This record gives sequence, C-alpha cells and structure tokens, in this order.
Amino acid sequence: MPGTDALSRLQSTGQYALELEAVSRHFGALVALADVNLTVKAGERRAVLGSNGAGKTTLFNAITGDFPTTTGRVRLFGEDVTDMPSHERIRRGLRRTYQISLLFNGLSVLDNTFLACRGVTRGRFSLRRPKRDDSSLELAESLLEAVHLDDVKDKPVAELSYGQQRQLEIALALSGAPRLILFDEPAAGLSPTERTLLVDILQSLPEHIGYIIIEHDMDVALKVAESVTMMHNGRIFKEGTPEEIENDSEVQELYLGHGGDGHG
Repeated sequence: MPGTDALSRLQSTGQYALELEAVSRHFGALVALADVNLTVKAGERRAVLGSNGAGKTTLFNAITGDFPTTTGRVRLFGEDVTDMPSHERIRRGLRRTYQISLLFNGLSVLDNTFLACRGVTRGRFSLRRPKRDDSSLELAESLLEAVHLDDVKDKPVAELSYGQQRQLEIALALSGAPRLILFDEPAAGLSPTERTLLVDILQSLPEHIGYIIIEHDMDVALKVAESVTMMHNGRIFKEGTPEEIENDSEVQELYLGHGGDGHG
C-alpha cells in the first residue's frame, strides 16, 4: 500500500511526524503552555492526558496553528510550520477534530463527507454535482463504511445520535490522505457501547496514519495509544507506555485527585 510504503520511508529516515521545541503559549499573564518539548514518530498513536487546565487543548491549538505559539518551534514531518496558517498545515497532512461537533446539520451524512473529500482537491471550488463515479464521492462512501455509518449515509446529520456525529467527524478527518490526526476528546458524551465502537474504529485505522488523542476516559485512551504523555500546569509531567502510566503512583494521585479530565 502506498501509505504503508510512505510510513516505512519516514521511519527509515528517523524523521518525526511532529516536533515541538520549547513551545510556550501565553495569554497575558497566564502561561497555558510552558517550554513543551515533544516528538511523535510517523505512524505513532499517542495519548495526551491531564487534569482540567493542564494545557492539552492549548497544545492542540499550537500544533494546528489555531493559536500562534508565544515561543518555540513546531515542525511537521521535518518542515518548520511555526509561522504557517492552519490551512497550510492541513495541506501537509494534519487533521483535527474538536470537542464540539462542527458539522453541516442540514446536509446528509454523505454530503458532509463528500464536501470534506472535495475540499482538499483541486476541484474544490466546482459547483457541478458529482457524477456517480466521482473519485471524491467514492472516497466519501468508503470512509463512511470505515466508521460504520454507511447504513445512514442518506440521513440528515441532524437526525444522527451524538455518537454517530462523533463517528462522522472521524470520517471527515480521514479525508484527503491525512498523515497525523489530532482527536480532541472523541469519547466525550458517548455511551459504553459507543465507546467500544470508537475504540474499534481507532484501532482499525491504517497504520501509516498516526494520531494524538486527548481523552478524558483513561480506559479508552490507554487502549488506543502506544505511548502516553501526561501534562500538568502547561508542562509535560511524565511520559511512558500505557502500562507504565496506568501503574504510576504519581500519575494516579494527580489524575484521580482532580476527578478526571476535562477541557484542558
């Protein structure tokens, strides 16, 4: 598979999918991120955990360019993107989901996905209706199958359950050959059954697609990640494997002592 070949090439060169070098983000006197150094390998699945206000969502905003960094550098696949706007980072293979669903509720599930696929192609400004063999339409249908929404593809998004809307957001993030996806609390508000399905979807993603997941449900996060970064007060507190983090007494005290995770 082309994606797998690309992953092998990146891994053989030792190039990271993401590098943060002394990244800080200040809001006036408030220091939301403080000298964060972080590397994520190509194809790696990383969880970022921490209590309320730890800096997790601010970290995502710095990576995507939604908030410019106050200090430090951000690199994607070896390229310095610190001063690039969000859309340029998207063109380089970065994708993101948000805590609050950002969907076209009046359009069908398939139309939402088609627009996401078409939006990263050269024909994104075309007003013509797609033909049945349109490549973007075919990709949209395959993505909906991957996230188990093919049976509701003709429904308006407004008629989907909350869990199905979160599944749709994953399909949108998969459009346009992503190389690194940032998932911002995808399990928030889901039922136990929906969380199990979410885990299945994330575990079945192609291996060349790496991701970082902020998740308040540790059971979900530790099942879908191969490495974990703990944050506290805008800094990296500890890193390790899911097993190391789960059994770490300091992590347990910090995490459980704050009643779990939330908007970081």
